[in-house]
Amino acid sequence: MVTEACLLSEGRNASMTKEQIEKKLKLYLGANKVLWLPRGIYNDETNEHVDNVCAFVAPGEVVLAWTDNEDDPQYELSKADLDYLESVTDASGRKLKIHKLPIPDHPVLVDEKDLANFEFEDGEDTREVGERLAASYVNFYFTNGSVLVPQFGGENAESDARALDILKSVCKGREVIGIPARAILLGGGNIHCITQQIPQKGKAL
Repeated sequence: MVTEACLLSEGRNASMTKEQIEKKLKLYLGANKVLWLPRGIYNDETNEHVDNVCAFVAPGEVVLAWTDNEDDPQYELSKADLDYLESVTDASGRKLKIHKLPIPDHPVLVDEKDLANFEFEDGEDTREVGERLAASYVNFYFTNGSVLVPQFGGENAESDARALDILKSVCKGREVIGIPARAILLGGGNIHCITQQIPQKGKAL
């Protein structure tokens, strides 16, 4: 992160200005530049957190959640991010190399079996049968030697495998491991959302 730019989604109702946020991130993370993506993943209950839509995989290289289906509500969101990323440079002044990481081929939906395992407290957000969850393969987690990647199973077995293949090709020197993540997704967020990596001192991404 020291020589890279930070990626952020433009949040709503923030209590700090962009300038204040950038100043804090540069101070706390040692970042030299902050990039603000305009949108996140469709139906993301986390206010479109950036870790569900885009991530650095190497200096000057990112993966972006993507769909070629222009009828999918995610297309417009990802296209806005692509246009932005193609217009900016990283902290070293390089144009970004953007790897498209397709979302699951089939939307991951809440079913009746899922709801049977929920107990909602007063004031909590609820789930409904047929609700589309914010499934993305970008919500992966880096360890020092591996990448833990969400897998959604069922009818998305093919797209699960495709995501692993893409990340194997761009995450050089790391073992890419698929982790069943549907249960995490049902609870809100995904693998990266519920973890926080601590970079090894002096080691780049």
